[in-house]
Amino acid sequence: MDKRLDQLVEKLQKAYGERLVSVVLYGSAAAGDHHAGFSDFNVLCVLTVLTPRELAAAAEPFRWWREQGSPAPLLLTAHELATSTDCFAIEFHDMQSHHRLLFGKDVISQLVVEDRFYRAQVEHDLRAKLLRLRQKASGTLADANLLRRLLLDSISTFCVLLRHALRLHGVDGPAQKREVVRLAQERFGIDPAPFETLLDVREQRIQPKEMDPLTVLAAYLRAIDMVIDAVDRLQK
Repeated sequence: MDKRLDQLVEKLQKAYGERLVSVVLYGSAAAGDHHAGFSDFNVLCVLTVLTPRELAAAAEPFRWWREQGSPAPLLLTAHELATSTDCFAIEFHDMQSHHRLLFGKDVISQLVVEDRFYRAQVEHDLRAKLLRLRQKASGTLADANLLRRLLLDSISTFCVLLRHALRLHGVDGPAQKREVVRLAQERFGIDPAPFETLLDVREQRIQPKEMDPLTVLAAYLRAIDMVIDAVDRLQK
């Protein structure tokens, strides 16, 4: 993948020239917890200015990058980066913990993340993702394969949010998903089994059909509810 990352940087340099401030790899690939078939390569592209001209210039490199199987890079100006940390505390804390500079200035390491709304953002994202999971699950309960895929696609997001729930409770959550689950079991008393089963499937330790998705779903929902309650209690 390094070769394709180098190619992406070359394309971005060609598209933006001196307007390109920084290109940063973040997420599971930067943290060493990437799993093919389930994980994306997430890239942040920081520019000096962002107008329709820059959006048009992104068309070709972004199309090529999507063809490689990852989402289009996230575009921000340097000003937006510095002034939006209160809105995106989760994302910027994650970037600071694990990122890899691919080009230009390291705009992440010294970024001051504003935590005024951090707890509320963690609770909001947990509740929103839980509601979305329930909505989607209600339409897939009759199809075991679809339900399995839904659960497998959700595990990365919920492990990220578990890590931030731990951080709010004074526990530095590691990048590795299994360690996050173990610490969440210790701190919040959740049942780790549904998370571990989903990770076993992702890591090809067991076959998907060895997992009963209805059993996993029930335990998964209970665990997420427990974490939400723990985060909610912090405001009282």
